[in-house]
Amino acid sequence: MNAPAVVGMPLSAVETPALLIELDAFERNLHHMSTSLERTGVRLRPHAKTHKCPHIAHQQQALGAMGVCCQTVSEAEAMVWGGVRDVLVSNQIVTPAKIARLAALARETRIAVCVDDPQNVQALSRAASAAGAQIDLLVEIDVGTHRCGVAPGEAALALARAIEAAPGLAFAGLQAYHGSAQHTRNFGERRQQILGSIRLAEETRDLLRRDGLECRLLSGGGTGSYLFEAASQVYSELQAGSYIFMDGGYARNRSECGGAFTDFEHSLFVLSTVVSRPVAERAVVDAGLKSLSIDAGLPEVSGLAGARYTRAADEHGIVMLEGDACGIRIGEQMRLIPGNCDPTVNLHEWYVVVRDGRVVATWPIVARGPGY
Repeated sequence: MNAPAVVGMPLSAVETPALLIELDAFERNLHHMSTSLERTGVRLRPHAKTHKCPHIAHQQQALGAMGVCCQTVSEAEAMVWGGVRDVLVSNQIVTPAKIARLAALARETRIAVCVDDPQNVQALSRAASAAGAQIDLLVEIDVGTHRCGVAPGEAALALARAIEAAPGLAFAGLQAYHGSAQHTRNFGERRQQILGSIRLAEETRDLLRRDGLECRLLSGGGTGSYLFEAASQVYSELQAGSYIFMDGGYARNRSECGGAFTDFEHSLFVLSTVVSRPVAERAVVDAGLKSLSIDAGLPEVSGLAGARYTRAADEHGIVMLEGDACGIRIGEQMRLIPGNCDPTVNLHEWYVVVRDGRVVATWPIVARGPGY
């Protein structure tokens, strides 16, 4: 599909709805994360499920990222084919076809994947051996999310031993990610939840060490908690992803002083156009469910005081207006801040990258899709 913009055109000429990156804010986010980790000894392995774009992954690596995380084999393939040479699939891959594709990737570059089941270990071992490849495995432990992962401690040790004994595999370490804590709004509560996760990860790492199993990687962390894991002296790499875009969900987190979480700036927007003004207090824009995810709440209108996005249909968004916002006209553009950047990105094929009101690049979102 053709991109909704061409380089050099003014923002006003961009076809909507379009996924917009404000380049100055985006670059500041990249640099802030990089400099925040410089003195900690912790490396960044940003999550590519956020951006799904090798071009962005290369920018992250240019600032020190060691590689990327992916959540699906198709995302991993897109990253490897786009030139990224170190990929962790921070998920369980269990079907034979997906395992075979993962083993094929491991012939080309370093591939790691998470496991929480001994039968899955054996299936990965058979595929790696058949492909003449080696796959690094991380034992995922449940440190509070209650999703995937074995219990910390002895269960993790038993699974690590099984990996060590399996041909074609190498035990690489632990995956310890507390996803549900990322959006705990209160700073103190969020810190306590993550400190509990860090303790479980450290205890499990030390247990494995006493058994002679070294964790080369202890991976986890996210945008909402990155400073806690970075300061822990337990984690070796952090998997923050949304920091590059700073969606509405993360913006609702609170800082230590109780104010807004301002570590990162909004750099991702869905650019929409007003297509109807049926009454003075209501505008209708062309960005609805096909261009915005609302699982983390409705989008916020950026830069237009008195405008509130209240309802989404397939092709339309309803925006209620008051005060000066009532002056907006049909054909004018409106920027929307998505509540959750990851699934919103997945709805689009291109980023339109702008600086100073003009398009400077278009980047394809090559890893979008259902994640087969």
